Amino acid sequence: MITDKTECNNPLFGRILTAMVTPFTENGDVDYELAIKLSNYLFENGSDGIVLCGTTGESPTLSWAEQHELFIAVKGSLDASCKVIVGTGSNCTSEAVEATKKAYDSGADGALVVVPYYNKPPQEGLYKHFSSIAKSAKDLPLMLYNIPGRTGCNLLPDTVKKLMDFSNILSIKAASGRIEEVTELRAICGSELSVYSGDDSLLLPMLSVGAVGVVSVASHLVGLQLKEMIYSFQSGKVSNALAIHEKLQPLFKALFMTTNPIPIKAALELSGWDVGNPRSPLSPLTNDMKKQLSFILKSL
Repeated sequence: MITDKTECNNPLFGRILTAMVTPFTENGDVDYELAIKLSNYLFENGSDGIVLCGTTGESPTLSWAEQHELFIAVKGSLDASCKVIVGTGSNCTSEAVEATKKAYDSGADGALVVVPYYNKPPQEGLYKHFSSIAKSAKDLPLMLYNIPGRTGCNLLPDTVKKLMDFSNILSIKAASGRIEEVTELRAICGSELSVYSGDDSLLLPMLSVGAVGVVSVASHLVGLQLKEMIYSFQSGKVSNALAIHEKLQPLFKALFMTTNPIPIKAALELSGWDVGNPRSPLSPLTNDMKKQLSFILKSL
């Protein structure tokens, strides 16, 4: 049973969580074998944990059955020390509750629960939504996921503070694109809430104001460099952390030259991982953009 909040200096999920792409075969089916290989590669190359079925994992176009089978395949293949967090969010509270309960029953290490999208609930609605999820799996650590650019709805720090009354609400992925979000969360929620940057390019600035790590896209490619940046910052080697941050900025920018996960799937293909194209309505990276991306990858 979860009884104590995790301190920021020892975050439950680790420092680097890779928001893993979902590989597809040529005919568009989930490639579970390649997902197993990729997740193990990521763990061996800097990732403390894997986030499945998030934005980068194309959860909107995966069925619940595919998401469950993907989790079972990946979790069963990884060393027990690698945390596997499953995206269980929905804009339908009952669906999110059922998905979270299933993740807990199946042995997930945590659940990533996104702010409900499209229907734009008020803060009281958000509180009730996440309360229902927290109550449904009391022993499963939850990471709230605030990404107003995609959901059209912003989860406010005061609401997060109220939700921390539930012992399994331990962390948040801050993906508003605002460094101030970390400062505001820390001011209201304190150090008991582990705040993860949801943007690779903001990782170092967010670390400087209290974030504990990152839910990363770039770690598919540069996980060990990101880990070095974090530990350099923590050990006082700020100039080295800054040098890595500056070196990787072109990559961070390129991976969002168009809608995520289109660029990272192309980057993985260019790096020898045939993870397939994204599912419709997303489309493959254009040839011109792929040339730009290839140039940046060669400079790493």
